Amino acid sequence: MIDVVLLAGRLLFVALLFVFLFAVMRTGIGLVRGQRKKERTWNLSVEKGPKELRGVSIVVRGPVIVGRSPNADIVIGAGYVSARHARFTLMGQNLFVEDLGSTNGTAVNGQLLNGPSALRNNDIVNVGDVAIRVRHS
Repeated sequence: MIDVVLLAGRLLFVALLFVFLFAVMRTGIGLVRGQRKKERTWNLSVEKGPKELRGVSIVVRGPVIVGRSPNADIVIGAGYVSARHARFTLMGQNLFVEDLGSTNGTAVNGQLLNGPSALRNNDIVNVGDVAIRVRHS
């Protein structure tokens, strides 16, 4: 008789454990979904430059490198562009751009950068004669 009671207790304990774990997972998934709704999505759109680049749009999910190097995310094949010219970086929900020591510099809304700069919606980043518009939603 005691064996039946112990078996029933163990089965009840395992069932309660599964119910508890299911509730925790469901709550965790709900929290993650709630955070994503508030998260900004940043886009980079090339508005001015060579024909093959105009209209190119990239969603920023990590660092984005602009340069002449084939390894860059946005490749600009012009002599005035350094191999690794500029980098867009997400920090929290904000997007920053920094010049990577290029010869000709990087400008935001016509102002040359001298360090990392926070970007706002509809800012224009210039790498030579290539204009990249920054948007968030």
